[in-house]
Amino acid sequence: MQKQARRQEARLRARQARAKVREEQSEKEWRLSRWGAAVVAALAERDAAVAECEQQAGRALRSLIVEGGLKTQEALAWCGDETLTGREVHRLIRGVVDAADRDHLNQGEHRGSGDAG
Repeated sequence: MQKQARRQEARLRARQARAKVREEQSEKEWRLSRWGAAVVAALAERDAAVAECEQQAGRALRSLIVEGGLKTQEALAWCGDETLTGREVHRLIRGVVDAADRDHLNQGEHRGSGDAG
């Protein structure tokens, strides 16, 4: 009988040890998950900030070229030649989304969303 009691005690200790390991792993996974989410959130904020800054730069460049009547190289001179390239100027201008453009895009997205069938 004493042999059976020792075995039961050993099984109990083993279950408790496994439970403790599972709890520690669960806590570690929770911490890792939170840190991972913090990284993704920070990168999303960075991307949003970069997108907004590029919109502002694109609008200003478009104003220099369209409203100011400058050529790309002249606009580059006003920005400081080493700051931008001609290719980047065109990319920033093409990427500009004005309020009217946003409204038009949003209307198209809403119209197209029901046509899946």
